[in-house]
Amino acid sequence: MNTETKSLFDLSGKVAVVTGGGDGIGKACCKLLAAAGAKVVVSDHKIEKAETVANEIISDGGTAAATVCDVLSDSDLTALIDFTIQTFSTVNILVNNAGIGGGGRENPFNIDRAYVERVYAINLFAPWQLCKLAAPHMQQSGYGSIINISSMSSINNDPGMAIYASSKAALNHLSSNLAHDYGPMGIRVNCVAPGATRTKALASVLNAEIEARMLSHTPINRLGETSDIAGAVLYFAAPVSGWVSGQTLMVNGGGTQTLD
Repeated sequence: MNTETKSLFDLSGKVAVVTGGGDGIGKACCKLLAAAGAKVVVSDHKIEKAETVANEIISDGGTAAATVCDVLSDSDLTALIDFTIQTFSTVNILVNNAGIGGGGRENPFNIDRAYVERVYAINLFAPWQLCKLAAPHMQQSGYGSIINISSMSSINNDPGMAIYASSKAALNHLSSNLAHDYGPMGIRVNCVAPGATRTKALASVLNAEIEARMLSHTPINRLGETSDIAGAVLYFAAPVSGWVSGQTLMVNGGGTQTLD
């Protein structure tokens, strides 16, 4: 790979913040962004998990710091950005990965308003708030890329998914609209929408029968790996996508891994 090509994916000197970075897709994003040269703030609601990922990055020769963040807490969201500025002086890349819900577990007659508000608070409000907090620093630094982790459920129709799916659909639309608001500030806003990806969350609902049904309408005949999602995040984070904003990229093997 020549120098010009490598520079398209080079994040040297950039600072990335990843929520829910202690496991699964978030962990994969942290490690790949660090491998591309970014200084990474690994945040998670469990500090032990964040510290483990940060230490792995450091052991691999990268730069990282860990901090706790409960995205339901306004003060924690503010503290996350403050910690990043104090530690690495700026914010260039924000990956809003923390989320809850999915798996077809929502009985529409058994959930209540508190459940709906919690899902929307984590999946929509927290990303919006972190975007607002990080954007001025991105503008000041001259480089900003926000990547919101959505879901294939945002465009699918499945039983037991109404609240989760609608929160992710709202995240897609939030992102495409914020791209207009933040574009003049030099900040890009995009979504990555994973299909069925091998995480602990998927493992909790997956069995051989469900996997076979998913693969029956997945042209690339396998489920996703966390590295597949991290690769899409790197694309949006890096200079190679410098004229791409307001987009939602479905990473789903070319199919739809529905729960039917």
